[in-house]
Amino acid sequence: MASKFTLEFEKPIFELEKKIDEMRQLSVDSLDLTEEISVLEKKVEELRLSIYKNLTRWQRVQIARHPERPLTSDYIENIFTDFVELFGDRNVRDDPAIIGGMAQFNGESVMVIGHQKGRDTKGNIHRNFGMPHPEGYRKALRLVKLAEKFRKPVFTFIDTPGAFPGIEAEERGQAEAIARNLFSFSSLKVPIIVIIIGEGASGGAIGIAVGDRILMLENAWYSVISPESCSSILWRSWDYKETAAEALQLTAPDLKHQGIIDTIVPEPVGGAHRNPNEMFSILKDVLTVELNSLRKIAPEELVKQRREKFYSMGVYNEI
Repeated sequence: MASKFTLEFEKPIFELEKKIDEMRQLSVDSLDLTEEISVLEKKVEELRLSIYKNLTRWQRVQIARHPERPLTSDYIENIFTDFVELFGDRNVRDDPAIIGGMAQFNGESVMVIGHQKGRDTKGNIHRNFGMPHPEGYRKALRLVKLAEKFRKPVFTFIDTPGAFPGIEAEERGQAEAIARNLFSFSSLKVPIIVIIIGEGASGGAIGIAVGDRILMLENAWYSVISPESCSSILWRSWDYKETAAEALQLTAPDLKHQGIIDTIVPEPVGGAHRNPNEMFSILKDVLTVELNSLRKIAPEELVKQRREKFYSMGVYNEI
């Protein structure tokens, strides 16, 4: 699927695709350029494979933020069925930056929760650009407790630039809400599968990312801080964001090597936005395998393994 939005490193591909479109038009109007078009299409495919095989960490961050990348609602619509959204934290209000509800997955009832961004300016303002307030985390906690009550598996989709840092969020207990989720998610006696589909920044991400299996899309990123914020703190400027991205080691291969995530989910060449239907199919197959595996583990053992998994992160021996 051709993208309307082109990243800087994708421009050589875009220029060739543009030339192919022009040649197709000429071929229809007067000339037969079938052979020349075929040669160029092969060249585009080779160039695309070469570029996406050697992406820098900062380029992966850019892909994760692509405006056409599938959102949580897209995955829910295309992987699950009969989704019934549930609203509110039963305390303050509903937070549109986190969506969740009951759905069917391969004929089984499950709970699905995730960060939700907007598709345009109006949508992003409504969703607060995917940055939850405390009530968003409290809504998520209410939903996973409901899932535990009825013994339903939980899927959480991570895609946020961070928890909302405004004064009103702090006044309503942002830190406490995230901390309580970390504590409560670690004790849930149902399978929890976490999928990082785009951005995974700081406490805003991990507030709903404690689970038995942590999956990460090939071009997503997951870190304690964004490259821009890291650059701003260390160099007092955003100009070093690429250097910061390299130092943070925030890509899926980095985190797999460090033992932070369990599985890297491959994306179509060019990113999930290039072929969303293929992405949905790939992820559904992976989720099916992971859930079938977790079903075999007793609830008490699930909790034990989950806690040990997170306790071991960041632990190392000095030699």
